[in-house]
Amino acid sequence: MTSKKYILLTGIFCLLFSSALFSQTQKRSYEDSSVIPAKRMPQHAEFLNGANNFPAKPRNQWEVGIKGGMFRVSGDVASQFSPGFGLHVRKAFGYIFSLRLEYMYGIGKGLDWTSNQNYGKNTALQGTTAATRYSAPYRNTGGQIISTLAAIGGNPLAPHESVYYNYKTNVQDLSLEGVFTLNNIRFHKSKTGISVYAFGGFGATVYDTKVNALNGSTKYSYTGITGNVYKDRKDTRKALKDLLDDSYETPAENQGDRRPKLFGNTLKPSGTVGAGVAFKLSNRVNLALEDRITIIKDDLLDGQRWQEHAWGDAVLSRDYDSYNFLSVGLNINLGAKSVEPLWWLNPLDYAYSEIRNPKLMKLPKPVLPDADGDGVTDQFDLEQTPAGVPVDTHGVSRDTDGDGVPDAKDKELVTPTICQPVDADGVGKCPCPDASCFEPYMNKKGDDGCAEKLGALPSVSFKSSSNALTDDAKAVLATVAAKLRNAPECKVVVIGYCASDKKQQQLSWDHVNKVITHLVEKEGLSADRFIFNYGQDGGDCNTVDIRGAGEGEDGPNTVAPPHPNLRKK
Repeated sequence: MTSKKYILLTGIFCLLFSSALFSQTQKRSYEDSSVIPAKRMPQHAEFLNGANNFPAKPRNQWEVGIKGGMFRVSGDVASQFSPGFGLHVRKAFGYIFSLRLEYMYGIGKGLDWTSNQNYGKNTALQGTTAATRYSAPYRNTGGQIISTLAAIGGNPLAPHESVYYNYKTNVQDLSLEGVFTLNNIRFHKSKTGISVYAFGGFGATVYDTKVNALNGSTKYSYTGITGNVYKDRKDTRKALKDLLDDSYETPAENQGDRRPKLFGNTLKPSGTVGAGVAFKLSNRVNLALEDRITIIKDDLLDGQRWQEHAWGDAVLSRDYDSYNFLSVGLNINLGAKSVEPLWWLNPLDYAYSEIRNPKLMKLPKPVLPDADGDGVTDQFDLEQTPAGVPVDTHGVSRDTDGDGVPDAKDKELVTPTICQPVDADGVGKCPCPDASCFEPYMNKKGDDGCAEKLGALPSVSFKSSSNALTDDAKAVLATVAAKLRNAPECKVVVIGYCASDKKQQQLSWDHVNKVITHLVEKEGLSADRFIFNYGQDGGDCNTVDIRGAGEGEDGPNTVAPPHPNLRKK
């Protein structure tokens, strides 16, 4: 029957371990609504919306554990380490505190290596009637029986004969314990793989103690065995083990009908304290090393409550028995859509993550200084302008027409270039509308017209087989445009070279067209001031020359492309 029980427990253990080993736990965050219980969803919603500073506590897993180890009773009889095992279920109510319901079963054994003579009051070693209670069933033939009478209470003292106390007790308890985690709040690490904890609680203990008093149907004779507390311990124990069988047939002394009972065994309240350390193997499994001490309000856990007295009488001991259970256990976390048990989580983890990389944090709108109130912060403001003055992106007073007078003071907001320079109010001096205004610009007799007024104009160079204007070419055309603005009556001839084949003819046209288009569209010159001339000989194929038109010289400002459908690379 016992073997079947152990086989069943082993099967259950293997099933739990395999399910925990092959199941996967997805790492959850405090923003994951699936791990928040329904009753805490309002707080979770407020937290996500920024109305509550504290996230809702997530649903966390239950821990189920099984353990085995060494069990030992601490009482009046020297004890030995014996086997014990336990089961528990644990649930966290916070990051520090959790509750654990634990069942423990232990087998305690004890064997005294010192002889005891005052055993007469121990009912397990004497008869149960008043007439035989103080009889002497054990005799050490090597000693002498000394009978005395006691004046105390008028009862005879037990005879001075030697026995060696022994016992075997089966102990079971059920306790509810508060567990306090000591190291999961960490300031310099996200999580830990080790959980250190202490616990304490109350419960009930049931025990059944028996002694090995009979060798078959007769009582043992300890002839030839001498025990001393200071020496011969090993030899005495060996001799006792050789003498005694393993029957434990005699019920130990107990409280009789006055004791609370459960299934015929003694029932006593008990208190438990202990500490342990758990080592995480995965998010589901951990291994725990634990030691617990349980104290019960009873001195008969080892079947003995009488102490040896100096003058030969036996007196009651004044302390209670306790037992110790040192164990190694395997714990498994159970629960779907839940985070790990809270004692494995660091509550500072979320706070530090939010500080480092804000997701839900409500950050205040930055306010940057702007001393002059122009809308450009002082960090980027190049000019402190009076109030109401329009500025550009650099905080500098705007000058729309570029005449050097800010718009706030310019009485002529847009002054044509030909009317500049301007006076202090931004008003320009434009030429008069009749022909006399152009007198200074008219050709003198014997000059060659605009060619002399404009002077030598620069050429524009293109990269080989390219029609794109470089930055240098654009700067050159800006110089040409400035000269043309100062001579509004002049035209220029734009000349492109090379026409030996279709490709060169089309590229020469492209170059001329590119220059004229740029001066019209980018520099704002009128298209009728250009004479289109391409495919000429005597020049570089990648160069366009520009010269002032001679007196009476004219031509079209646009020409149809010679080969518009020519395939280009």
